[in-house]
Amino acid sequence: MSGGTRRAADSAADMRAGSGGEAGERRPISQRFRGFLPVVVDVETGGFNAATDALLEIAAVLVSMDEGGRLVRGETFRYHVQPFPGANMEPASLAVNGIDPHHPLRPAIPEHDALQRVFREVRRELRDTGCTRAVLVGHNSFFDLSFLNAAVARCGIKRNPFHPFSSFDTATLAGVAFGQTVLSRALQAAGMEWENDRAHSAAYDAEQTAELFCEIVNRFRGLYESRV
Repeated sequence: MSGGTRRAADSAADMRAGSGGEAGERRPISQRFRGFLPVVVDVETGGFNAATDALLEIAAVLVSMDEGGRLVRGETFRYHVQPFPGANMEPASLAVNGIDPHHPLRPAIPEHDALQRVFREVRRELRDTGCTRAVLVGHNSFFDLSFLNAAVARCGIKRNPFHPFSSFDTATLAGVAFGQTVLSRALQAAGMEWENDRAHSAAYDAEQTAELFCEIVNRFRGLYESRV
């Protein structure tokens, strides 16, 4: 597991999104998304088919609301995952993510254990924030959610804190906000950094997706607060 950091985004985003007046009354995160808690998830896999291809790495990034009412990136939880028995692993996918599933020094754990460790942290955050359920945030979120749901089904996990089909897709949100749907280009359009040599690590991609999600939500804060 890699420890996360908590970092606020640039406060100038609210200035651009707001109406120019004082910020609205602070609303806790449990009220911001109808009781749902956004949790950013990225997976690295052995292919594109969630039913047959291996889940090889999973990272989850929490987000929180600071005292000024801004959404900020929180802690990161990342695990290398052992391929489930009979899992397919396409050489082309492994070449992209750079994962050697059988490397002797790879600290992989069983799929069930990885999911339960992520879910434990998500449930704790749900209790601490008063939210009712987690909603997956992902860049092309259907992909990450489909692999998560397939792994949950394989492992027979009954208490999944994530909504089974609702999600926040930052590819769509970035297309609306910045006219870009590729993660690296969307981040650059938002004035944030992207390091190509760190891409396709579940932790890095999830953290950058979290930064993008927070930036978009914060830029739309003025519109949101004018309606509540």
